[in-house]
Amino acid sequence: MREIVFDTETTGRSPEDGDRIVEIGCVEIVNLSPTGRTFHCYLNPQRDVPDEVVRVHGLTGAFLRDKPLFASVVDELMEFFGDAPIIAHNAAFDRMFLNAELRRLQRAETPAERYIDSLEIARAKFRGAANSLDALSKRFMLDREGFDLSARRGAGGHGALVDAKMLARVYLELRGGREQSLVFEDAPVLEETASAIIRVSRAQRTLALPARITAEEAAAHAAFVSTLGADALWKKFAEFADQGEAGGEPPAAVALG
Repeated sequence: MREIVFDTETTGRSPEDGDRIVEIGCVEIVNLSPTGRTFHCYLNPQRDVPDEVVRVHGLTGAFLRDKPLFASVVDELMEFFGDAPIIAHNAAFDRMFLNAELRRLQRAETPAERYIDSLEIARAKFRGAANSLDALSKRFMLDREGFDLSARRGAGGHGALVDAKMLARVYLELRGGREQSLVFEDAPVLEETASAIIRVSRAQRTLALPARITAEEAAAHAAFVSTLGADALWKKFAEFADQGEAGGEPPAAVALG
């Protein structure tokens, strides 16, 4: 399943007050795994960027002055979205700003039902805990994957593309992550289910794997087993192996757990 992780940086908190998008970052994921495809751009907001906001994302008006307008990137952005669900942390915020930009161009807005809010998923999963992107990144130890979490506390520590990349990893964990169940079946199927179960085929071997011990090692082991007496467990397994090769049944005395 294809999904798009989406994040924005803006000049403030409200497009109704004239705030605009200054950066867009998107990451494509398929079956919860980033594909490496991204969309990223800085935008000229055609207005000033308050100092308190610059301290968050580091994007000054001077830096953004020669960047493209939203109108010149909207087609590329919509093509990257395609018809995929859009994942955002506190999705109402990013959707509000994106739709404000679309309205300025008299373009169709993105509907709320198209969005998956990772913040709502986190709040349901970790009730009463901090569920900001930074808190979740720390919880899931994204620093071990190369993200510099300490740098985000400083001025300019946030950015739309790096936030989208972090959210892609967080979203994987929120959906089950590395703890997803593996169900092995004989049928050659790899499919996604609503319960995040991955079904993997398991083909029968046509030939046994070759032994990895040398003849000298096998002889030394046999000599050791011969010193253990007639009731040695190793001898019972040897009998079981011999019967298995001949198509017989294992001895009742051998307990296989």
